[in-house]
Amino acid sequence: MDGYGLPFHDYHEVRAGPFNGVSRLRQLRSLLDLLLGFLQSLWIIARRRPDAILLTGGWSGLPVSLAGWLLRVRQMIYLPDIEPALTIRAVRPFAQLVALTTEASRQYFPKNNTVVTGYPIRPSLLTATREAGIAHFQLDPARQTLLVMGGSRGARAINNALLAILPQLLAENVQIIHVTGTLDWEDIRARREALPDATHYHTFPYLHAEIGLALAAADLALSRAGASVLGEYPAFGLPAVLVPLTAWRFQRVNADWLASQNAAVRLDENRLEADLLSTLRGILGDAERLRAMQAAARALAIPDGAARAAAALASMVKGEG
Repeated sequence: MDGYGLPFHDYHEVRAGPFNGVSRLRQLRSLLDLLLGFLQSLWIIARRRPDAILLTGGWSGLPVSLAGWLLRVRQMIYLPDIEPALTIRAVRPFAQLVALTTEASRQYFPKNNTVVTGYPIRPSLLTATREAGIAHFQLDPARQTLLVMGGSRGARAINNALLAILPQLLAENVQIIHVTGTLDWEDIRARREALPDATHYHTFPYLHAEIGLALAAADLALSRAGASVLGEYPAFGLPAVLVPLTAWRFQRVNADWLASQNAAVRLDENRLEADLLSTLRGILGDAERLRAMQAAARALAIPDGAARAAAALASMVKGEG
């Protein structure tokens, strides 16, 4: 059983591999892996006889989707990002329904088989309150709170840029929750311990259940622009300075969309050192602008995204979608 009392029946792996951004030799290996994955998928689907297949991207979805199409199993794609990657484009012809995080993604799909569900967020995340977050992280209610994140391993460029301006931020009535990631954790912990006063600088290698409290307590976020920012930040009315991963164009599209809605500012990685401090000051130091960005972020919230996606999947299985 999972945390919601749902039975977990089985787990399988199928072979797959990438085609874009790899050598010809790797592409050939990927082709063989996908063929094996297709045969594996045929066997699994024929044995399990599922009512539906839910796809969210990744190359492993291609053999599964093709096998499902041959065996006449209905399929729904969930697109977390704004723009679909190559694998989602590849399986799109086999799917009866595409669930989208935002309206901005409709342009990539036929209009008659899309539904906007929003980003699925754990219900437990949404129970967090600002007051509880302030208490949990022992924050000063009189200070503005900057939440800095870079994923489970962290974003070294963001970590280094923050550390370079840390004294100025702490001197300007700002307190920081810094989720460093595991990559730089030991170094940043040592640097925090060396500070003359680290009262308002809170560091963690990663946050699990507490992430909702951090989102609720923050006034502004500084992070990458993975798909979760499209759902989690709006759910808490949290504006952001987004630094897309340079090699991942889908993060740039996510950041640009939130910026177009006045819920974020995009800052390219090559401008971090030069522009981060002035960008943060320009938002945190302008109360009217900060409130406007918070309201814009909140207006994008679809807090019941998980329920909507589940309802769309159930509707499709019944032949209504």
